[in-house]
Amino acid sequence: MRIAIVHDWLTGMRGGEKVLSLLCRMFPAADLLTLIHRPGSCDSDIERMNIRTSYLNRLPGMARYYRYLLPLMPGAIARMDARDYDLVVSCSHCVAKGIPRSPRAAHACYCFTPMRYVWDTAEDYRSQMVLGGWALRMLSARLRAWDRRSADNVDLFMSNSRTVAERIERHYGRSATVVYSPIDAEFFTPDSGPREDFYLMVGALAPYKRTDQAIEAFATLGRPLRIIGSGPQWRTLHQRAASNISLMGWQSDTVVREHYRRCRAMIFPGREDFGLAPLEAMACGAPVIAYGAGGALETVLDSATPSPDGPTGLLYTPQTADALIEAVRTFERIGGVFRPGRLTAWARRFDRGRFIEDFRRALQPLLRLKGLAEPWSNSTQP
Repeated sequence: MRIAIVHDWLTGMRGGEKVLSLLCRMFPAADLLTLIHRPGSCDSDIERMNIRTSYLNRLPGMARYYRYLLPLMPGAIARMDARDYDLVVSCSHCVAKGIPRSPRAAHACYCFTPMRYVWDTAEDYRSQMVLGGWALRMLSARLRAWDRRSADNVDLFMSNSRTVAERIERHYGRSATVVYSPIDAEFFTPDSGPREDFYLMVGALAPYKRTDQAIEAFATLGRPLRIIGSGPQWRTLHQRAASNISLMGWQSDTVVREHYRRCRAMIFPGREDFGLAPLEAMACGAPVIAYGAGGALETVLDSATPSPDGPTGLLYTPQTADALIEAVRTFERIGGVFRPGRLTAWARRFDRGRFIEDFRRALQPLLRLKGLAEPWSNSTQP
């Protein structure tokens, strides 16, 4: 059986690439098709694959400015041919699901979200895209229409959360099977060292992450905040950060884990489709202070809601710096209710083994419908 894995772009290891890495282990003989690849930017499970790229990858310096060419991406993915494959597994938050394939093939899409640049977080991105916000506004209707049409290219949608499943239903009129994104619970573990006084934020410096609100809130609070991550807002955020706030840029997983193990709590002010970082933090015994919307509603057990598994954090609304300030102050009053052992046990429910089992179970009916054998690798380990 010929298998293609399709991913929007390969320029770094974020949440989507962590899912992709596990799929590459599940399907080690697959070809990996992507618009853009910056060699060495991903882990060894991804980099060892037979990687095919689009014509965009040949443009000079593309890895630095690819986000600004969103209008070209539907055409670029349409020119990448997957018609020779029996099984296509797309990992899509932008255009990957639109790749041409044979009608006889099975196409399963693991959808991180419908194209966020023109749907639910469009306003956050309009100032970041090619030719400014007015251009994206002019193109949004065309891109939304393409996004809807390309959903017809998919036999089976899987979503990384109930939040995204509802979004797929709303925008595409399609149902989706929820298969929660996995964390590496064997790597992200607590240790016996002491907690320190700093708060932590981990993630790409992109508009929807609302790092700006965290910076504003902690400038007022005066508490130490460390921010790990890189992205298009780096320069602007660095200029706004007060002296108690440290922007650390990209860091290795080992450094991230050490900060999870030492922080007082993790801050999560964005509305995420799912969000792996809060679960990684909880796996290391750190509670989470999160904006109460999106994937956080499925991963953070709020201190105000009794649960036999929690609490694992504190949820706040509305999505403002003032609400975050009040949440931090509340956390400091009730911090003793968070038990590291419970946090770790809860996070382990989202480990790699569960993802592999749920992904296989979701895919099996489609394989049977298409008359395809199950292509699991015997070497796949959770």
